[in-house]
Amino acid sequence: MRACLLLLLGCAAALSAQAAPSSPAPITIDLPAAPLGRWTPIPQLPGMGRPVDTASVSARRRALRRTIGRGIVLVPAAHNRDVDIDHHQDNDFRQHDAFFYLTQLETHDAWLLLTVASESAHTTLFLPPRDSTEERWTGIQLGPDSLAARLAGIRDVVSTDSLQARLLLAARDTGPVYVPLGNVTPDDRRTIDLAFSGREFRDVRTVIDSLRLVKDADELRRLQMAIDITALGHMAGMQAVRPGMHEYQLEAVIEATFRANGGDRVGYPSFVGSGPNGATLHYDVNRREMRAGELVAVDAGAEWGQYTADVTRTFPVSGRFTPRQKALYDLVLATQRAAFDSVRPGARLRDLNRVARRYMKDHSGKLCGARTCDVYFVHGLSHWLGMGVHDPGDENTPFAPGMVFTIEPGIYLPAESLGIRIEDDVLVTPTGGRWLSAQVPRTTEAIERLMAARGKARRP
Repeated sequence: MRACLLLLLGCAAALSAQAAPSSPAPITIDLPAAPLGRWTPIPQLPGMGRPVDTASVSARRRALRRTIGRGIVLVPAAHNRDVDIDHHQDNDFRQHDAFFYLTQLETHDAWLLLTVASESAHTTLFLPPRDSTEERWTGIQLGPDSLAARLAGIRDVVSTDSLQARLLLAARDTGPVYVPLGNVTPDDRRTIDLAFSGREFRDVRTVIDSLRLVKDADELRRLQMAIDITALGHMAGMQAVRPGMHEYQLEAVIEATFRANGGDRVGYPSFVGSGPNGATLHYDVNRREMRAGELVAVDAGAEWGQYTADVTRTFPVSGRFTPRQKALYDLVLATQRAAFDSVRPGARLRDLNRVARRYMKDHSGKLCGARTCDVYFVHGLSHWLGMGVHDPGDENTPFAPGMVFTIEPGIYLPAESLGIRIEDDVLVTPTGGRWLSAQVPRTTEAIERLMAARGKARRP
């Protein structure tokens, strides 16, 4: 089903007699049909967000126990943010990644306790008591009851009112105490110190981060969903762009498509850089008016189920690449392909970076003048991807099946007001690599073909 979205951008200027002549006009676009047939629509559940894959999170907790051997793991959930003070762009809550990895719960002010001994292990989930007054403002939350136990897949679910007493009991067990050091509030730290004063503290995030490098089936499903939604946004942007449009209008088209197709939020601020702004790596002001003959670089990704995509495409504002733009673009694309062809278990991110830079240097010819084009490739080639757009990990880690990362070569020529970056998400398989974002047109021919077919999406 195709949804038609009217973006009323620039209407405030129409209300003013002093509006500038270049005030942007409203844009009507046809959003692409969502290829989400393989995903079952998921209902929102009270205080949880999306349903928990109880088998996956149980397996992750078992892996954590095996890794630490003996000790106590205590992981607090995130707290609501104060939007009047913090001014966050999305909403007032996003779960801490460590807590989400082990529970998939999106409820705030909760705690997870794992006790691991040589002969036994136990999991306890602490949830705040339900507050009917708060629920009138923010909606029904999970409470410490049998429903929460069933939905979370954890048998021992109790109220946070009993947290301190339970922690004092847990403190009788020996071994280090694993907590997310550096990611707890002062109040949380006081709670931890009161129960475990004098004990050895270790950062549980280091252990969890190592487990997160290889994605399980549930994580890959969430990542692919985020990438599918992101693909729709980029294609909608290609079909909507036109000279005279402002960068923020293009951003609105892309992000509206994310939300129209189930995206929870953006995974990071969207970068929409046209002309000279495309040569700025993380430009996100997005206020410039785009002009005919320019390129626009769009680095934008949707988040779904707390996992984010990260895709960049560079395309012509007028719908066709100039010969020079095409030549530079094709070099960046071939560089990306050379790096992708080197993906295999045992390789490393640093190896791909070396391959990419060597390829660009050897094939740049005179495209970048007296210097080879790799001089203008001014950032790293890759980073890990998952719950974070720059997921934890080291560039020296050998690849293993299930790891996900980006490949994003670029050439940036500020003197020509030109920047080109192509970024895709890649899964390591037992035999090599697999593009996860291949559905977004990548070649100049495919991009121009999609832009030529935009029909009503482009106004004369």
